[in-house]
Amino acid sequence: MSQVEGARLFREAWIAGVREHFPGEPKPGYVTPWEDTPDWERQAAGAVYEQVRQLLEVSAGHASRLTSEQKSRFVATCWNAQMFKHFENPKPGYVADWSDLPEWQQKTDTDIFEAIEKSLK
Repeated sequence: MSQVEGARLFREAWIAGVREHFPGEPKPGYVTPWEDTPDWERQAAGAVYEQVRQLLEVSAGHASRLTSEQKSRFVATCWNAQMFKHFENPKPGYVADWSDLPEWQQKTDTDIFEAIEKSLK
């Protein structure tokens, strides 16, 4: 899978997770379709996809044994690094520590990791 396809998989997993886990009606930006996603966000999604893919590859697939929390923390940390890359002074909410994220976002990050994992089998 190319990095662009991986970025799109990431975005689709994010939207599916938001729709499943977000309490109430999500902000429109949370569920913006791929075609309308800003370039910086597409690039960030592709980079995080690649980091998860590489983690699974270098662990010979054994990273699948990580707990849901560990998977989620990995995605969140990779995403935070991308926010620092794309924004000189990102909003605090964009780079919040995993423990400060709402539960719906933690679960969505787990879903993203597992969607990438499934795509590699």
